[in-house]
Amino acid sequence: MIIGLDVGGTHTDAVLLESTGLVKAVKVPTDAADLFHTVETGLEEISAGITPREVRRVVLSTTLTTNAVVQGKVGKVGMIVSAGPGIDPEFFRTGAHYFCVSGSIDHRGREREALDTHQIRDIAGRLKAADVRHVGVVGKFSVRNPAHELAIEETLGEGFEKVFLGHRIAGGLNFPRRIATTYLNAAVYPLHKNFFEAVRKSLRERGLDVPIYLMKADGGTLNFASAMDFPGQTILSGPAASVAGAIAAAPAGEQCLVLDIGGTTTDMAVLVDRAPLLNPVGVQLGCYKTLIRALDARCIGVGGDSAVRVVGGRLDVSSQRQGPAMAFGGPAPTTTDALCVLGEMESGDLSRARRGIASLADKVGKSCRAAAGEVFDLACRRILAAANDMVDQINSKPVYTIHELKEGLQIQPRKMLLMGAPAAVFARRLQALSDFECAVVPRWEVANAIGSALARTTCAVTLFADTEQGIAMAPEENFQRKVGRDYSSRDALTEATALLKRKALAKGARPEDLEVEVVEEAAFNMVRGFATTGQNIRVKVQVKPGLIHEYAAICAQLARPQDGSTCSWIASSGNPR
Repeated sequence: MIIGLDVGGTHTDAVLLESTGLVKAVKVPTDAADLFHTVETGLEEISAGITPREVRRVVLSTTLTTNAVVQGKVGKVGMIVSAGPGIDPEFFRTGAHYFCVSGSIDHRGREREALDTHQIRDIAGRLKAADVRHVGVVGKFSVRNPAHELAIEETLGEGFEKVFLGHRIAGGLNFPRRIATTYLNAAVYPLHKNFFEAVRKSLRERGLDVPIYLMKADGGTLNFASAMDFPGQTILSGPAASVAGAIAAAPAGEQCLVLDIGGTTTDMAVLVDRAPLLNPVGVQLGCYKTLIRALDARCIGVGGDSAVRVVGGRLDVSSQRQGPAMAFGGPAPTTTDALCVLGEMESGDLSRARRGIASLADKVGKSCRAAAGEVFDLACRRILAAANDMVDQINSKPVYTIHELKEGLQIQPRKMLLMGAPAAVFARRLQALSDFECAVVPRWEVANAIGSALARTTCAVTLFADTEQGIAMAPEENFQRKVGRDYSSRDALTEATALLKRKALAKGARPEDLEVEVVEEAAFNMVRGFATTGQNIRVKVQVKPGLIHEYAAICAQLARPQDGSTCSWIASSGNPR
């Protein structure tokens, strides 16, 4: 059995799966002020009555790190940056404890200026005096030669809980983004560590001494222990869980939008032949542009609990959540209250919902039902506008799926897959208001938690080789060795694949899920005078993202189609098939 849990802004969903399908699903309210208590409650309810030894893993998707960064609730971080000639690294300052130091490595990995160890020791003393316990170290070309970062770590000495080295956090050459990425990992580390220890303790108290996995922003997972070294990878894991929950239901060979409509927000992404689109550089969170590999997703402030108000004599669906719907004891009318008035929801206090919508209807001179219908349409139109805007933005740049660059591809999805508690209601109306053919995914109420449970462990390895200098290296993997002039791209791929498999297994992957694919392969000759002196080689391989090998049987059981399809597509009449 597998437990999947997804922490949303309004509710936290938990599911219990076995190889043949869904055993149990629960929803618990999310307490944003105490996410651990929320997770603990979800785990307690989903694990009640089961034999602990039957559970083989737990997979979590949480908003913990995302919320901490967005709200600025992170600890003090020391940053030590070595740049050398070129742009001033002060432009990328992350906070008060940010130090630019001497020393530089060039783009070929050759030392141009030595470090000043006395300078590093002085910085170490100042950080300790300020009670800074977490440090990030970034050199401009450390991914070509990490010697300076390693030397800085050694010189810092004892007294720091965790030191994050930029070349191990991100292998890309984008210096500003590597600074931001290293900083974010160090900033969320203490919060992540405390959460990890609390969750592990809670599970063990229930007899569940099993591997714990976290959802990553790229739609894969990694085990909790590995996430201690890369906590930033769990940023924006919620949208990734939604996409994973839709992959199996998506029509093969087609493009489709994925919408997860929650209480607070709606998450959006695009699938092309069941492969999610990838942000080609890295995710941006607030003001931080990073190298964190992530799906190309959007989040807008429209959900079931979006507050409704009157602005300038017109009804307006706000991006703010003031609490639950009035039908469920909340303080202000919401989109959910409008659905109750329209008869689209059976639960909740209808009289309270009517009272809330009526208070708005009186201000705009409409009947309660007419106002409710307008509120619902406003929410749907905002979703459609955001979806169209997202497609336009995607088409304004090269399109990458999680597997490859799609040269010249234009995204023009005509199908839409929805999940979330109100998915079925929204699907009918979105189809009526647009040219999209809409469907709800199987078990749409908890599909995001199912996506978390079924996502496979993923990772990537980038390997560089410079045969003129006689060296091959994968700095993120702490790998480096001498090579001869005859070292080729094929040799690099073989070496990178071996490193990848070892890395994936260490992060919790199962051997049967290790589908390796080549993401990048490039080599060019280095010429001096009129002679070729060597090759510069770069290869990147990854474990193919997707669902664990048992997913086919699970999805077949979940769908239970009446018409042979994997989804409940909406008929032209506006009613589910």
